[in-house]
Amino acid sequence: MQGFREKSFWNKVQSQAAHAGKRVIEVALTLYYTWKDPDTPRRPKAIISGALGYFVLPIDLVPDPLPGVGYGDDIVVLLKALAVIAAHIKPIHRERARLWVEERFGHS
Repeated sequence: MQGFREKSFWNKVQSQAAHAGKRVIEVALTLYYTWKDPDTPRRPKAIISGALGYFVLPIDLVPDPLPGVGYGDDIVVLLKALAVIAAHIKPIHRERARLWVEERFGHS
């Protein structure tokens, strides 16, 4: 069921956080923490796994219209997954993601 490898995910998050931006990273982490939760059912986990797998791909399947902007297609995929599995996201998932982002980027 795993569409991504956790090590690849964390490598991407840590190495690309500044380039990807707070919003992309926070959404990706919210999905990740939802995926890690043992209470999350298999179907939502499969959707999350696919979205995070797309996020960690080393190339863009849909090239960004503006060179150097990047992550345009990633945020669309991540936000769509977030919307589809929204009923399974707990406040703790969002909070953990927010705290991780604040630690790296500072307060908004």
